[in-house]
Amino acid sequence: MNRVAVVSHSTTKFSLEDIPVEGLLVSAARPIFENTRNLSQNDVDVVLVSTNDNKKYLSAIVSELTGISPKISHSVESLCNSGANAVISAYSYIQAGLADVALVVGAERLDSPGQVLEWDVSRGELKHPIFWASMFAKAHKRKFGTTDEQLAYVSAKNHKNAKDNPNAYQPKEFSINDVMNSKKVTDDLRLLDCSRPCAGSAAVLLASEREAKKFSDTPVWISGVGQKTTSASFTKNDLTSIQSTVDAAEQAYRMAGIEPAQIDVAEVHDAFTICELMILEGLGIVPAGKAANYAIDLYNTGSRKINPRGGLIGSGHPLGATGIAQIAEIACQLEGGALRRQVNSAGIGLVHNMSAAATSSSVLVMNP
Repeated sequence: MNRVAVVSHSTTKFSLEDIPVEGLLVSAARPIFENTRNLSQNDVDVVLVSTNDNKKYLSAIVSELTGISPKISHSVESLCNSGANAVISAYSYIQAGLADVALVVGAERLDSPGQVLEWDVSRGELKHPIFWASMFAKAHKRKFGTTDEQLAYVSAKNHKNAKDNPNAYQPKEFSINDVMNSKKVTDDLRLLDCSRPCAGSAAVLLASEREAKKFSDTPVWISGVGQKTTSASFTKNDLTSIQSTVDAAEQAYRMAGIEPAQIDVAEVHDAFTICELMILEGLGIVPAGKAANYAIDLYNTGSRKINPRGGLIGSGHPLGATGIAQIAEIACQLEGGALRRQVNSAGIGLVHNMSAAATSSSVLVMNP
């Protein structure tokens, strides 16, 4: 079985600028070639594009614009989970021996069509993601006694972490009171409980074990992957837990041969504050109902173990780029190059990316 490593990564500044998706994709891909030793366009066997933009043939367009003629190229669309799914697809091509080097690039415009799932349009005013997140929050509060103040700690922590992320779209620190006093969007969630859509892009270069050392002295290995789709409709799921995350995590842990307690640093899909709590419980990092107090401890101690770049809430959420930016951050952490965001002695990292009310989840375990 071929081992697969992340050997290079790039993330652009997330912003509210109106940039064509093609330009966003190239702006993330170009630094890969500029900053990776020995890499030429002829080395790249696979080009995958992660986006919810419906322009056609983007993988071939990006290949042409960057001077690549790959064996395999196609786009991956899975709403917010597109990035991690694209990386796992590229990983699979290399592990199967169909390729040695893969470039995965993700991008989204501010006005991405992926903001609202067409399947949910029939719900009328309840079609926006804020409403399923509000249902999660209400159910979690009823079952575990979770409070608005505890949710506010998640937002305050992630905004605080984002201040040291030069690519965050609006790095600004907010107090617990700031979050609590922000505009109420639903009965259970406020404006600062939410991630924000924005424009941005990210890229990673994957290589087989045979080729990895050619490009990097510090390759970061993908040691476990897991994926699960439970449904398309969030109403089919238990609103107090995320089964797709539980199942994907179990697969990834089994493949990597680890337990949740061994994770040193994690990027999780905090589209809303309640999501971070439910994900941490689904990943087994904390028991069910205990994530709220865990988030408070992280905030009070200044720990960057969870979402060191600021998560989606602090950094912004350009859908197709999000999972790839998460993977780039964990690779950077495990290389020891995250500067002020660096988690000390990070040896095992985890990425969690999900879509559409957590009806699908992807989990990757990574190590130096």
